Amino acid sequence: MEPISLPEPAQNSSSMPQKKFRILVGVTGSVAALKLPLLVAELLKIPGLEVKVVTTERAKHFYNAQEIPVTLYGDEEEWQLWKGRSDPVLHIELRRWADLMVVAPLDANTLAKVANGICDNLLTCVIRAWDLSKPLLFCPAMNTAMWEHPLTARHVEQLKAFGYTEIPCVVKKLVCGDEGQ
Repeated sequence: MEPISLPEPAQNSSSMPQKKFRILVGVTGSVAALKLPLLVAELLKIPGLEVKVVTTERAKHFYNAQEIPVTLYGDEEEWQLWKGRSDPVLHIELRRWADLMVVAPLDANTLAKVANGICDNLLTCVIRAWDLSKPLLFCPAMNTAMWEHPLTARHVEQLKAFGYTEIPCVVKKLVCGDEGQ
């Protein structure tokens, strides 16, 4: 797969509005979700980016929503928005809106769901409906024992087969005290 590059910001011109590049961040229930405020803050430093976040319910345990300065969507918003046949469907609207999606962190549970086509929450519905002509980056984050399980390698390979790009794990001391990926 080719490296992903963001478009150059348009030159300031009073006659032509600048198109923003839209990134949808997915966050799941890994302890690495603690870093969501930092990830969003760093993305917002890049000129020309617009950011929205889709969270799983379990991810909410690890960050304070008040620290996220962009629109944050969860399962509740999916069901509040849709009342009848002509109403917008949030997971479809989000996949249309985004130019790129990054799922960081991607926990073992959501990895398994996506690899097997399960879409039982807003985030997994967005991923299942994702336009495969657009980049989707995923950042696995789980305990080393979970990472080393043979199913994890199968699931990662399945996501790559869909055309998604893995951002590899790093080796470090984990929150539980273990050292590893």
